[in-house]
Amino acid sequence: MKVTDHIKNANGNTLFSFEIVPPVKGNSIQELYANIEPLMEFNPPFIDVTTSREEYIYVDKAGLYDKKITRMRPGTVGICASIKHKFDVDTIPHVICGGFTKAETEYMLIDCHYLGIDNVMALRGDAMKEEKYFKPTEDGNCFASELVSQIQNLNQGRYLHDDVQGEDRSNFCIGVAGYPEKHLEAPSFKSDLIRLKQKVDAGADYVVTQMFFDNQKYFQFVEAAKEIGINVPIIPGIKPIAVKRHLQLLPQIFSLDLPHDLVEAVEACKNNAEVRQVGVEWAIQQSKELKAAGIPVLHYYSMGKSNNIKAIAKEIF
Repeated sequence: MKVTDHIKNANGNTLFSFEIVPPVKGNSIQELYANIEPLMEFNPPFIDVTTSREEYIYVDKAGLYDKKITRMRPGTVGICASIKHKFDVDTIPHVICGGFTKAETEYMLIDCHYLGIDNVMALRGDAMKEEKYFKPTEDGNCFASELVSQIQNLNQGRYLHDDVQGEDRSNFCIGVAGYPEKHLEAPSFKSDLIRLKQKVDAGADYVVTQMFFDNQKYFQFVEAAKEIGINVPIIPGIKPIAVKRHLQLLPQIFSLDLPHDLVEAVEACKNNAEVRQVGVEWAIQQSKELKAAGIPVLHYYSMGKSNNIKAIAKEIF
């Protein structure tokens, strides 16, 4: 079922969803199942599964190092199919521009359609670890808006090299990312909103935001989006702080502000167990306020760990 249909069928009730990361290559999927299982009691209508960029590794060949490309977390579509089958829940694969040609993207989408996956999250993706800025893949999409257009073309039976006249066309519901405090590469908040409008105009059906820790940033973002004609659902993304180093890492990596009260509370903690509790309590308060405002879905970034997300969900759902 489409995300937009899940929202419609909820009749104004706030839904619970979360995002997971595929296991590292060589690891068992059982650990992932074990972290999903405790969250199923809150009836998530869908679960997002991320897709990682390729990485460079150096292979020693007789004393000389050969540079090779690999993927440490392969199998997003396979993971989605496995979770969908095991837990009877809709899964949403993240489809990214970086590291994929348009042809590879098309085959991934065809696989999703054959597997009965109704939703995809269209993202540009990050730069590779060794690159300062994002570089488009040769013959790949440069922007998320282009990726959305490719998905919409497929929905209409327009493939890269053929028009397919069959009746069994895809009908993907397309999600895109939004940034309440602007994307770190955007020159301004307004220009970033214009980029989001381009994605929606290209055919995006809903938006999921990057994490934020001040709900006012989210509410202001939604209002600003409406003012320029963005009228699709905007789902807030929530991540509880879990370790002290998040005070430095999160602002640096995601270009966001942390409220001073949260910073003080984390700095007063004696260990990461206390930090984790502060993060849970902060996210509970965020979630309560958002739910009271009638937000259709609360989406949690679990990163494959469920204990803190479960503690939050027990207080909200």
